[in-house]
Amino acid sequence: MHGKTWVLCLLLLLAMGLGSQEALPPPCDSQIYCYGDLLHQVQMAKLFLDDKEFVDMPLSMAPDQVLLSFEELSKAHNYSIPRQQLQNFLAKHFQAARQELEPWTPGDWKDSPQFLQKISDTKLRAWAEQLHQLWKELGKKMKPEVLSHPELFSLIYSQHPFIVPGGRFAEFYYWDSYWVMEGLLLSEMPETVKGMLQNFLDLVQSYGHIPNGGRVYYLQRSQPPLLTLMMDRYVTHTNDIAFLRENIGTLALELNFWTEKRSVNVSSGGKSYILNRYYVPYGGPRPESYSKDAELADTLPEGDRDALWAELKAGAESGWDFSSRWFSGSPNTNSLSSTRTSKVVPVDLNAFLCQAEELMSNFYSRLGNDSEAAEYRNLRAQRLTALTAVLWDEEKGAWFDYDLENGKNPEFYPTNLSPLWAGCFSDPAIADKALKYLEDSQILTYKYGIPTSLQESGQQWDFPNAWAPLQDLVIRGLAKLPSPRAQEVAFQLAQNWIRTNFDVYSKKSAMYEKYDITNGGQPGGGGEYEVQEGFGWTNGVALMLLDRYGDRLTSGAWPALWEPHCLVVALLLSLLPSFLPQ
Repeated sequence: MHGKTWVLCLLLLLAMGLGSQEALPPPCDSQIYCYGDLLHQVQMAKLFLDDKEFVDMPLSMAPDQVLLSFEELSKAHNYSIPRQQLQNFLAKHFQAARQELEPWTPGDWKDSPQFLQKISDTKLRAWAEQLHQLWKELGKKMKPEVLSHPELFSLIYSQHPFIVPGGRFAEFYYWDSYWVMEGLLLSEMPETVKGMLQNFLDLVQSYGHIPNGGRVYYLQRSQPPLLTLMMDRYVTHTNDIAFLRENIGTLALELNFWTEKRSVNVSSGGKSYILNRYYVPYGGPRPESYSKDAELADTLPEGDRDALWAELKAGAESGWDFSSRWFSGSPNTNSLSSTRTSKVVPVDLNAFLCQAEELMSNFYSRLGNDSEAAEYRNLRAQRLTALTAVLWDEEKGAWFDYDLENGKNPEFYPTNLSPLWAGCFSDPAIADKALKYLEDSQILTYKYGIPTSLQESGQQWDFPNAWAPLQDLVIRGLAKLPSPRAQEVAFQLAQNWIRTNFDVYSKKSAMYEKYDITNGGQPGGGGEYEVQEGFGWTNGVALMLLDRYGDRLTSGAWPALWEPHCLVVALLLSLLPSFLPQ
């Protein structure tokens, strides 16, 4: 081929995108809810305060008709439809968001569950009763047309009703549901839990994993894998071994997804280990945050945009969307455009999987399948070895996320102690080390809750926000240890969190997804949307703490002792009796 002709052909190939890196696939195949010109024009016009509003709107007619009408309208306006015409188009072709969900009062809800009797403080008991009432407000079921005409909805059909987080989160979410289920079991609602579990098991059968949430635009990303733990809590409460036997293969299928699609090799000390990460190799902006993702990517060269969008989806898969945790190690450590979630081997993800492997071993033993039980016991042992070799820091007394390019991330996150919660450690002296780590990090000086990090990035999974599930990871992690000192710190942390929740509820008559632990505790902020009320997992954790410590927790003002360094002082005072002669 003549040189000049060859150059022209190459330029043509590059212009067509054939000579560049292949584009990543979209998050689902819907040209309305996941990718395409309709989604782009509507979201970039910012017709709604929250991009999620549009992608939650059902269609008024078949998708092909909607796309054809849109193409005609777009052509008539030279592919740039004016705002008013876009609004008119939506009014004709779409219904209001979330119309496909109906309120649902759980059939197994009842007055006065037993755990309320454990709560000594009368104000806290009355509050716990109100939290128990909230399950009726957060119950949802799907209209039958979601099953008969799924093409008209972004909602993924689920047969059984469920409890939602609340606010903009009107569908189910994966990891939220674990703490919701813990609260429901305390409220003596096992049938509701079984229905939610069955929904998740059905999703694994359909897709091989549980999506982030119940919408098609969430399909290609999951969330922290807690399904096996949900099953364990349900079976422990009900002894429903038949349900376990029916579904043990589906639990294994979900863990296989994490093994096959989310594993990574890590070298440490001359050896290679297999651990897990969050990883979502799908392109395009997140549909529910489309305009924000598109504008963020505008700051990058065009060839780097899909990679950023994939990293943002991985951040969403982590549940921590978003946090400086995922852009630590990049040159601009406070920029969301530096998100690099897939380069991080997270402590909590691997602790959750370690726990799941132990539970699967126990399940198979209980069902009489010794060979599978041994297989999962070996998987857990391998992971425990890897956690210790790659993530554990003996000097600091905690586990740390491992950055594949930069090594351990030394920053504080509550998840640095998540192996305690998951029971995934072997060091008998771990209690003293963990407490020293909390003291050295000055975490015990925060009297309204454990901060999500010590970095103030403006993202919602950073300081000054505190989140219920992270309180649980630390509190129950310490409470499980055979150390009176660790158990006392766990109680004091529980007291702090309950009082923050109770005080905000007393002022606002609402529970929130997150709390700002500065200035006396208040609803949290930062991130991509306004703080949401409800709130599923916050209610669940509050009920768990009220159940565990109800005879000791108080609703009154913080004692003067609980100033900075207070908890450490209280801890020392609590230990005095053990040193006195009997």
